[in-house]
Amino acid sequence: MRTPLRRCFASLFGLLALAATAWAQAPAGAPAGSTGLCKDGTYTSTPTKKGACNGHKGVKDWYGAAETARPAAAAASSPAPAATTTAPAAAPAKKMSATTAAPGGGAGQVWVNTDSKVYHCPGTKYYGKTKKGEYMTEEAAKAAGNRADHGKACKA
Repeated sequence: MRTPLRRCFASLFGLLALAATAWAQAPAGAPAGSTGLCKDGTYTSTPTKKGACNGHKGVKDWYGAAETARPAAAAASSPAPAATTTAPAAAPAKKMSATTAAPGGGAGQVWVNTDSKVYHCPGTKYYGKTKKGEYMTEEAAKAAGNRADHGKACKA
């Protein structure tokens, strides 16, 4: 009959043996520290498989540790690791810089996004902040064929 301590050590030893076999060994031609091979033939050394070959058509072979599930709160609070590969990564998508409003505007003026033909009222998120646009009266914006953001006309 086994004692509880022996069962604990036996279980621990079994888990360690399983974990040791879970890691695949990188091929001899892989750069030192490689944790995976991307589908485009480049290698990555990121610690986790998720996002490892982003921009490289995905992961073909993974040599690193097996992924363990993280709690949703921990995943949301910590940023995803950056991929380090031997080939240049694809350029990230450009984000609109909506921090400062364009000069001008004022009472009775709306901001018309000239690309989307949508106008924004003073005090709203995109007022004066889209990449292309101009200030004009709400009546002039409507006459030029523009429409209100989310169908909501400005308050008089």
